[in-house]
Amino acid sequence: MPKDRFILALDQGTSSSRALIFDRAGQIVAAAQREFTQHYPQAGWVEHDAEEIWGSQLAVAREALGHAGLAPAQIAAIGIANQRETTVLWERATGRPLAPAIVWQDRRTATQCARLLRTEQARLVTERTGLVIDPYFAATKLAWLLDHVPGARARANAGELAFGTIDSWLVWRLSGGRRHATDVSNAARTMLFDIRRLAWDESLLDCFGIPKAVLPDVVPSCGPVALCDEGCFGASIPITGLAGDQQAATFGQACLQPGMAKNTYGTGLFLLMNTDAAPTVSRNRLISTVAWDLGAAGTGPAYALEGSVFMGGATIQWLRDGLGIIDSAPEVGPLAAQCADTGGVVMVPAFAGLGAPYWDPFARGALFGMTRGTGRPHIARAALEAIALQSVDVLDAMQRDAGMPVSELRVDGGASRCDLLMQLQADLLGQAVVRPHVTETTALGAAYLAGIGVGFWDGAAEVAAQWRPERRFEPAIGEDERHARRHRWHDAVARTRDWQRETGAETGAETGAETGAETGAGEAGT
Repeated sequence: MPKDRFILALDQGTSSSRALIFDRAGQIVAAAQREFTQHYPQAGWVEHDAEEIWGSQLAVAREALGHAGLAPAQIAAIGIANQRETTVLWERATGRPLAPAIVWQDRRTATQCARLLRTEQARLVTERTGLVIDPYFAATKLAWLLDHVPGARARANAGELAFGTIDSWLVWRLSGGRRHATDVSNAARTMLFDIRRLAWDESLLDCFGIPKAVLPDVVPSCGPVALCDEGCFGASIPITGLAGDQQAATFGQACLQPGMAKNTYGTGLFLLMNTDAAPTVSRNRLISTVAWDLGAAGTGPAYALEGSVFMGGATIQWLRDGLGIIDSAPEVGPLAAQCADTGGVVMVPAFAGLGAPYWDPFARGALFGMTRGTGRPHIARAALEAIALQSVDVLDAMQRDAGMPVSELRVDGGASRCDLLMQLQADLLGQAVVRPHVTETTALGAAYLAGIGVGFWDGAAEVAAQWRPERRFEPAIGEDERHARRHRWHDAVARTRDWQRETGAETGAETGAETGAETGAGEAGT
């Protein structure tokens, strides 16, 4: 491979589309980012405009190429990492989305999921998919679209429609509609995919009422996927890497051996532990998922235990946009550092319910312990502690499931740049937290998968050799204090559980469902 070749990574996240170009040393050559609109049409609903996602992703890719001064022919391959579970339904003939994309945070199908949890199908879903029935995953989102967009179910049965998570949507658009595909790591997030057979499961399709005709082909995470239409970049660049963003970050963090774990501090918090070549059955309500499949460059799929927390960086966004106590996210650390502790304040950021290990879509956010002396710094520090404590709950459950301790937690994502948060994480976890030299590990993982797919890198061993730590945070508090702070946190969490159902409030799961798709389908702002 010529030395003047590079890899383009597309990192399509929940709040922004990003593009990064990497050289052979795994270093960033150029980057571009563009935020896109978040839509909240009613309580519990979160939507994106799939066309806006596509437009923003193409724009930042072209912008990154311009920043780097590279010709399209110098890009050896493209890798895609994507927000997972977010669900798009579009016309095969035109590529037009039928309705807004339903985002992974959306809770409109909470009531349906609660009903399914009381049936025999709940056991089937967990056995086949490794997942817990929850609105988080794609199956009930897709079923909702088929049932509430006029004519969608009949058209899907006739083969006129295509479903995909965001990776499939981008591959479709990049290839000019010639390829409808997803990789095993994204397919594993749908509740429709057997993670042992690595195939769509007919019983699960029947359970959720999903016609097979809408589903994409499933391919390995590494290897040929599609060729870009020349209209995108002026050259037919191969797409050779696909992975859900958290699996990509795990690969980019070089967590390639069993027991290695990483936590990504993005919009949500996503902690994954490599469990090697077989899925681990969780006894603590975690997810067992496909991590990646290197195809011809590997020896079969790798699996991971995962705990997903809905409100990570989004908690800091709420401080900025909801409360207005900061003007920008980087201000949260200095503000929180103005006080030595939270002054007894505990925040439970269950704004979209609680994820792992609780899986309570009816929990709601709360602030406890406030007095007249409570100020902005106490609330900011409580928010950072809440982010760290949610991760502690997940890692504790993970270590019990895996039967092995984690010696260190590798961290990445935007909020991992906050030194105070990382120190709080080490303190409350009681284990070392290690931040890598390259924190853009989601994009890096996508780049590595694509590069291995075209021989740009030799394989996983070269990936591991390139990983370097930037800073290590060691615990600085005693076990008694750690235990007391965890106990207070668990008390606060217990008080938020099942809140919305107990108060009889609307869940947003069914109210307004008949009009939701119609009112939002043609709007860029839904």
